Amino acid sequence: MVDNLKRILKNPFGNAAGIFCFRQNLILFIFVFGFSNLFCQAKLQVIDSKKNFGFVKRGELIKNEFEIKNIGNEPLIIKDVEIACSCTTVDFPKQPILPGQATIVTVNFNTTTVYGRQDREVYLNSNALGGPTKLRYKGFVKK
Repeated sequence: MVDNLKRILKNPFGNAAGIFCFRQNLILFIFVFGFSNLFCQAKLQVIDSKKNFGFVKRGELIKNEFEIKNIGNEPLIIKDVEIACSCTTVDFPKQPILPGQATIVTVNFNTTTVYGRQDREVYLNSNALGGPTKLRYKGFVKK
């Protein structure tokens, strides 16, 4: 009886030694380090993700400024942007945005080649949780 107790105390998994102990430790390792990554992430918050520039004359340059903030606990890095047409350009910070800091992303829209109702989207690709962030602007360009 005492020998069995000593054996159990030496090996708490009973006869499951070797690969079975490794498997249980691997599962614990994946659980601890896999889920810890969810808590250490950059999180991007857009203060106002939709802008309306109203009615403008054709040929005007529209400047939309979007305030973004890193509400995560890791630096936020904007990698690139996706735009639908060459009439839109985006100025965004190339340096990391530290946790708690805010910055401005400027979306410039050149109305020289467009007219009528405009509804455009810009996507920010970053290391933030949740995929690309959508910025939207709309308005009407008069001929």
